[in-house]
Amino acid sequence: MTDLADLTILEAGAGLRAGDFTARDLFDAVQRRAAVTEAHLHAYLTIDHDGARAAADAADAAFAAGTDLGPLQGIPLALKDNMVTEGLDTTASSKILAGWKPPYDGTVVARLRAGGAVITGKTNLDEFAMGSSTENSAFGTTRNPWNTDRVPGGSSGGSAAAVAVGSAFGAFGSDTGGSIRQPAALTGVVGMKPTYGLVSRYGLIAFASSLDQIGPFARTVADAVVLLESVAGWDRMDATSIDGPVPDLGGSLEAGVEGLRIGVVNELMGDGIDPEVRSATTSMIDSLESAGAKVTEISLPSSEFALSAYYLIAPAECSANLARFDGVRYGHRSSVEGTTEDMMSHSRAEGFGPEVIRRILLGTYALSAGYYDAFYGQAQKVRTLVRNDFAEAYERVDVLVSPTSPTTAFPVGSRAADPIAMYYSDVCTIPSNLSGDPSISVPVGLDAAGLPIGFQVMAPSLGEERLFQVAAEVERLADFTARATLATSEVPRT
Repeated sequence: MTDLADLTILEAGAGLRAGDFTARDLFDAVQRRAAVTEAHLHAYLTIDHDGARAAADAADAAFAAGTDLGPLQGIPLALKDNMVTEGLDTTASSKILAGWKPPYDGTVVARLRAGGAVITGKTNLDEFAMGSSTENSAFGTTRNPWNTDRVPGGSSGGSAAAVAVGSAFGAFGSDTGGSIRQPAALTGVVGMKPTYGLVSRYGLIAFASSLDQIGPFARTVADAVVLLESVAGWDRMDATSIDGPVPDLGGSLEAGVEGLRIGVVNELMGDGIDPEVRSATTSMIDSLESAGAKVTEISLPSSEFALSAYYLIAPAECSANLARFDGVRYGHRSSVEGTTEDMMSHSRAEGFGPEVIRRILLGTYALSAGYYDAFYGQAQKVRTLVRNDFAEAYERVDVLVSPTSPTTAFPVGSRAADPIAMYYSDVCTIPSNLSGDPSISVPVGLDAAGLPIGFQVMAPSLGEERLFQVAAEVERLADFTARATLATSEVPRT
């Protein structure tokens, strides 16, 4: 018998409506899975046992009454712990917010609850979403369920690991420079960053406001569509929210790629890309061409400078956004005696971890008088060039493709002392954040060490339908059925 925790969202939804099992059964299944795997993974910071059971029971009662709230009714989902949840700890994996219980739900959370979803809990992340490995959490490292000596990627590593191991049917993370797609690639799940503004950021603890975007993790492309459809759309509480209709997201999932123009980004296939990753990417490109796609090479010259530009723009915005955490209104307050300024200084020094402090200092320097034009101003010019390169590329092709991550999952601690090596983990994903366009990672195979390889598809702004169309074909061609080692070997089967 198949463990309920191994079902997809669509399979679970069909079973609920057929009366094969209940929402409480689904939550009990993922809770059992978490009880075994969490000791190895630390994917969650908080599991909301009572709240999730109540939500599951409410979903079952609604079904019994003939009320159908949508495809996520009764489905257990996890949330990255930088999304505010009323009455439930929201820490952004930082000591400065330890124990903070927000007085409201963010828009994404509210929409999920309105749709009957069961929020299982809050997942671990790199502190304030600053990292590529989920090692920068104040509350401990998350491990990769394929090999617990490896990282799950970051910053949304907890959400990715939970979906990969089956302690959630789906999850949401945030993506500032690749923080959904890179961990999805490293853990063998689907991870998607929508068009900037398609999903409300209200209630997302800000890192870099012009780059941050909430998006889904799922086991399949079709599940990712369902998750995104449930939260997308204009929100008056978010000034950057797109005021317009949500594009048709899943209407072309079965259309294939016959006649579609696919561009291979030259700059993301060369030096620095692991040979096994490059080989798997090339093999999938060949398969897409055999399936009828018209494949051409595309150059994005500015992508060479995208990484450098990002690590000026994002820290600059973070230095401003994190100024609010000062120990005055909420969060950690130092017990050191002295002036108000002393209290604020000590609170921040005690509350922030080293990576956050590094980025605040870098961003403050980039914005300082005398250096603004040389650093932040130049970085914004590069961002414009990136956008222009993408716009020109999309005049020639329908989508762009590349590896998601230059390597598979690397050992825990191996890059901790080398920030540059760590930052390079996002070299393939950052360009889409700078352009604001949607992109997705789909697993396409395993390397010789048995670790997943992700394939990235990118599309123009609001081109989610075409993005999912190609991603679904990649999924069919890859036929990736492998499961994370921890999910298959550590969990007893019934």
